[in-house]
Amino acid sequence: MSRGVLVTGASRGIGAAVAHAFAAQGDRVAVHYGRSRDAADEVLAALPGAGHVLVQADLTDADAVRRMVDDAADALGGLDVLVNNAGVFTPHPITETTYEEWQRAWHDTLAVNLLGAANAAWCAVPHMIEAGGGRIVNVSSRGAFRGEPRSPAYGASKAALVAFGQSLARALGPHRIAVTTVAPGWTETDMAADTLSGPRSAEIRAESPLGRVATPEDVARAVLYLASPEAEMASGTVIDVNGASFLRM
Repeated sequence: MSRGVLVTGASRGIGAAVAHAFAAQGDRVAVHYGRSRDAADEVLAALPGAGHVLVQADLTDADAVRRMVDDAADALGGLDVLVNNAGVFTPHPITETTYEEWQRAWHDTLAVNLLGAANAAWCAVPHMIEAGGGRIVNVSSRGAFRGEPRSPAYGASKAALVAFGQSLARALGPHRIAVTTVAPGWTETDMAADTLSGPRSAEIRAESPLGRVATPEDVARAVLYLASPEAEMASGTVIDVNGASFLRM
């Protein structure tokens, strides 16, 4: 049965791959973007199937998030799956920033990566309860566990996203809403392109015994599984998609 799926930050990278994966299996997808309308239009036009829509919101604006989620649910005929993928990464090593730069980096990062995701989830849950259940998949990061020394706000926001998802998994289970997380490592996206093509490229790829970094499609396949009916008992789970470059118990 076709489902209504909202993917935040779907104009590029992992989000675009996730949107395509859901559309390819027959779901109706709402492609969210913040500023990159042209890129989002391209993603939307490339999706297989029909019934897909474009939605826009600045995720730091709580009212805009609410309108965006409701618009997506209305256009899709319901909302069964939310993928909180949108995120920002701003370098701000503590010994190399001014206090003002430090504060701005923390504010902006948490506003999108954590509060934006939390608000989108709150707005999506009533639609899922009305439908009799649903799935929320949060996109965290390997940095949530090993640390991000040059972007501590990013690491903190992604670690908090894991805790947030596990709290919701406990709260929403009675409503048949499963909440899970994927934690990618280095991934071949435009956000990482400069680093992955730079002098550290070989070193980064060698972190994994597979000798490569993830593709957006690798991450999308994990998201697709966690959003499936078969993954209900995985609620609360975190799936690492880092090629054994970082292991944890």
